[in-house]
Amino acid sequence: MKMRVPILWLALIAMWLLLSTPITLGQAVLALLAATAAVTGLRALQRPRAAPPRLLPALRLAGVIAVDVARSNLAVASIVLWPKGRKHPAGFVAIPLQLRDPLGLAMLASIITAAPGTSWAGYDSRAGVLTMHVLELDDSKTWIAFIKNHYERPLLEIFE
Repeated sequence: MKMRVPILWLALIAMWLLLSTPITLGQAVLALLAATAAVTGLRALQRPRAAPPRLLPALRLAGVIAVDVARSNLAVASIVLWPKGRKHPAGFVAIPLQLRDPLGLAMLASIITAAPGTSWAGYDSRAGVLTMHVLELDDSKTWIAFIKNHYERPLLEIFE
């Protein structure tokens, strides 16, 4: 059997044997079987990639995310420290997405959730619509354009 993840396989065997006392031939056989089953199951869950993601757009996106997370931290801090200065109520935004790649959608969910003041509230896979919660929602159209231009477009370039 060809192991695609030999380090994980060896680590699982080692962990099994470290946790079993005393180490016997039976425990060693069980460790081999359990590790093989776990690695095989993990491989079945991973989807094959035809090509690696594009690196340059991914690096640009990482820079955009870093700046946006810093801005979000400052905005949320000002709302928390000076709640009377809050201009708009919280709300939900429905954002139609072109992105369909599961890894791209997972990345988008991580990005949105990483930025304070926003969270991924749901996704309708049939309609391709993301529901996002925003701490201070001033204009839905602005948020739709922001998510599509800042995150979806680069993720489409990387994953599709």
